[in-house]
Amino acid sequence: MPKTSNNASVESLNRANDGKLPGHLGLVITAVEPGRVAGRFEVRPDLVAHIGFLFAGAVLTVADILCAYGVSTAWPEGASGFTTAEVKCNFVGTLREGAAICSASLLHGGRTTQVWDAAVEDEASGRLLAAFRCTQIILYPRG
Repeated sequence: MPKTSNNASVESLNRANDGKLPGHLGLVITAVEPGRVAGRFEVRPDLVAHIGFLFAGAVLTVADILCAYGVSTAWPEGASGFTTAEVKCNFVGTLREGAAICSASLLHGGRTTQVWDAAVEDEASGRLLAAFRCTQIILYPRG
């Protein structure tokens, strides 16, 4: 795993949510450790589509945010940032009410790329709602 140079914490990431998309979605970070970030959000009427189910975009966005936050737990030495190269999400369930939990974990932590997986689940039953994967390109200062 790359050397960590950013000390992300539950508190710092929850502060980063304030006034931004994660905060608007109601995302609460619940765990942070090297190579792993977890969170939860409540299903609310404004996150439910006109057909009565949780918006797929809300699920994908939460998974993407947690993977992006995860990069801050596994910075390679000398890195200055990152950008997303690819995302993929397989939806296998949905919710009408309750809460969803999500856990993002580092699958590959190289010097130039990281691959992250996230699972979004129904908090009450543990039933899988979505399997998410993304690739991050690690950026370095130009010399």
